[in-house]
Amino acid sequence: MASWEGFRRGDPGLAATAQARMAEDGLVLVGTLRANGWPRISPVEPLVVGDDLFLGMMWQSRKALDLLADPRCVVHTTVHDKAGTQGDVKIYGRAFDVTDPDARERYGTALEQAVGWRPEAEFHLFTVDITEVGYFAVVDGGHDVRTWRP
Repeated sequence: MASWEGFRRGDPGLAATAQARMAEDGLVLVGTLRANGWPRISPVEPLVVGDDLFLGMMWQSRKALDLLADPRCVVHTTVHDKAGTQGDVKIYGRAFDVTDPDARERYGTALEQAVGWRPEAEFHLFTVDITEVGYFAVVDGGHDVRTWRP
């Protein structure tokens, strides 16, 4: 597994594409595994801060509880171009609960700078350790397919 920084060092071009796609809408879909084994998809606002991809979530939300029980997840950029020219990114990995006060403060400061708001109440915060990244886009009638693994 690799941190966001490890991904960025391993494939700077794909990391830049992934970060741009996440920033484009400011929203991703996160796939988690529910307690009964069935998948759940939920919208989340991703934020890359320094070496980490952060996912902030409402306190005790179902998706957060899913990740606390089983950290396996996929982060998928939103898709609203059925022609496939926009491209989509899938980041597979494990989400880890961030309890370190300094890391949470870095996230809060970066979030406030990015969107002008920071959580006042309790919230869950996760970083994603990456196991694989995939990208697909239709470019000039052909396919741009890229993958990265640490």
